[in-house]
Amino acid sequence: MTTYMDVVPEIEHKLTQKTTRSNLNSLLINGNNTTPLKISKQRYLLHNTCPFDSIAVIITMAYIDNNQYKQFINTEKNELLQLCKDLAIHGSSKIMYLKRLHILKNFFDESDGITNVKLIDARCKITYIISKLLKDVPSAIEELSKMKRFLESESANTKKQKTQANRKYDDSYLQFGFVVKFGSENSTPLPQCVICQETLSNQSMKPSLLKRHQLSKHPETENKPIEFFQRKLTAFRKESKCMSSFTNFNENIVKASYLASLIIAKNGKPHTIGETLVLPAAKEIVRCVLGDKAAKEIEKVSLSNDTVKRRIDDMSSNIKNKLLLYLKDCNFFALQIDESTDITNMAQLMVFIRFDRNDEIIEEFLFCKPLQTHTTSEIIFTTINEYLIEINLPWSKCVGFCSDGARAMTGRLSGVATRIKKFAPLCKTMHCMIHRQALASKNMPKSLKLVLDSAVKIVNLIKARPLNSRLFTVLCNEMGSTHKSLLLHTEVRWLSRGKVLTRLFELRSEILLLLTDIDEEKSKLFCDDEWLSRLAYMADIFDRLNILNLSLQGSNTNMFYASDKVNAFVRKLDLFISQVSKNDLSAFETLNTFWKNNEIQPNSNIITDISEHLQLLKSNILQYFPEDNSEMKWIINPFEDDYIKNIPEGTLAKELFIDLTSDSTLKTAFKTKNITNFWLDVKQEYSALSTQALQFLIPFISTYLCENTFSHLLYTKNKYRRRLNVENNLRLQVSNLEPDIDVIVRSKQQQSSH
Repeated sequence: MTTYMDVVPEIEHKLTQKTTRSNLNSLLINGNNTTPLKISKQRYLLHNTCPFDSIAVIITMAYIDNNQYKQFINTEKNELLQLCKDLAIHGSSKIMYLKRLHILKNFFDESDGITNVKLIDARCKITYIISKLLKDVPSAIEELSKMKRFLESESANTKKQKTQANRKYDDSYLQFGFVVKFGSENSTPLPQCVICQETLSNQSMKPSLLKRHQLSKHPETENKPIEFFQRKLTAFRKESKCMSSFTNFNENIVKASYLASLIIAKNGKPHTIGETLVLPAAKEIVRCVLGDKAAKEIEKVSLSNDTVKRRIDDMSSNIKNKLLLYLKDCNFFALQIDESTDITNMAQLMVFIRFDRNDEIIEEFLFCKPLQTHTTSEIIFTTINEYLIEINLPWSKCVGFCSDGARAMTGRLSGVATRIKKFAPLCKTMHCMIHRQALASKNMPKSLKLVLDSAVKIVNLIKARPLNSRLFTVLCNEMGSTHKSLLLHTEVRWLSRGKVLTRLFELRSEILLLLTDIDEEKSKLFCDDEWLSRLAYMADIFDRLNILNLSLQGSNTNMFYASDKVNAFVRKLDLFISQVSKNDLSAFETLNTFWKNNEIQPNSNIITDISEHLQLLKSNILQYFPEDNSEMKWIINPFEDDYIKNIPEGTLAKELFIDLTSDSTLKTAFKTKNITNFWLDVKQEYSALSTQALQFLIPFISTYLCENTFSHLLYTKNKYRRRLNVENNLRLQVSNLEPDIDVIVRSKQQQSSH
């Protein structure tokens, strides 16, 4: 590179700075391109690009390292600066090399090569690149110097102002029509005219300057007695008091509008409901209870469609700013990511974040962004990466990534997880444990699969046909059944299979009567004790799987909690297998009761099917849940056993562990706190151990929050609200943070509803 360079002080300074750094492993490959690039069907080979690349890399590092210069580049349209911006955000790619070729093609001569390839030799001095591409553009150091000079100037002016003594008010100034402005008495007194209410600076608190204001603005008051100004002062104070009262009333009106909009958003209702239902209902209620006068005041609350939307946007922005403030102080964070489609078939990328703040772990909605075209791993990662750059949250703090296990998310070569790990070496990838549990329960023996398929067909025959559904409801009412309808089976719903089979078995008598009239062939199944026995068993085992599934759902869960639930279920399966081998089916209440009530003897075929299914289920669960957390057991209870052998290598860490486990005060405190809070409390004193523990506890173990929020999304963005940008509504619905409505209201003005 240096063979082409003249000495440029700015670059020399930047290259020798110790703080020069980049979070990207590779920006541009200097030197010669060995592969031709094509523009408008013409192929080109670039040579000797080192001068250009050195400038591009340095500007890219400046973009990454300094926010002021970053903001400057974001507003510029210079081709080279825009290339450097893209390089900082996306890293090197074929697109970047094409952009470089497009820029250099305009400044260097082309020569003919072999096989219709044009050759471009970019050999030059660095000053040539600067003169051609950066002639009118300030460098990063120049921009920083300007900023430094500006700040120094501001600081000097501030100090100069502070050295000037504050002037005090004298009662004699009333003869010129001036009093002290209300609220400034205890800090810097400001003179205020009682005639025109104009406020002057503290340095104008001189008789000569006050007299000049009187003669220039109110000459008719020059010879007025002091009593005249006292009357004006009394009238002015009464008016000020009235305005203060009116302002407070206005703030209450605006606050009421925000509170009503918050309720509308939290319940996922249309924005128009404010003026079509909420406001009219409130007026009638107030009129009945408090009278017409109070009802007229309610009319001043603005709840129009656009107003409600603005209120929701304001509150969402307030919560987002509060979250970003919290994230600045976090040590680690983890992401939970999922993608689904809405009512318009638009792909929506949902992201939640979990991070540490002071003595607690916080889970919060981060963003929901539409993916306009493809949902590839590159687009998903780019969307997340650009957002984290926007909020200034470094990847180096990321310790966990949880997804549903789709190929775009967890692909070994180019999945989102792989891309994240390039920037976040501490990040651990997690396949949602709830999805894994659902996958583990899918396989079953052929005989049980036939029963499940037949059950689904029977449910569809009754439920999906309106006439059959109505007849079945009437039949259930006449027979006094607990339930009046069946449940449709939905493969993607985690709890669907267990609930469908349980309801089908409970209503078997009613179904038999209906099928006798509409499908005699299927009705025979409900007279077959073997078929019913298998159905009863499946209702029992899937009910237990539903219990496991529900235990893995929820917020603030960690790997230890989930692993304990899975391990407990595996141990129960061992117990069931042992009991079934002895013809003991007491673990399956529905099947056991059915056999007892109908005096059915244990059937060897059914017992074989049950045993085979239990063995298969256990095998699948062990396959889908291979995690071994034994080496991290010291986190869950460091005082119970001698876990020093599992502590990360290093004498200091082991010494800290000995100190911690020998502290009786901490041992007592551990019993009264959950694991996460304990390790957060000791992070100052035992930072090395706390860091290891938090890196294991913070990552998500499921995509439950994303799935739950998608349910809110489908309810909020429905066929009647297809164009809604749903992110702000969702933030108010699912966030644990509350907006500071009083702060927002003080920055607004009240407007009447229309």
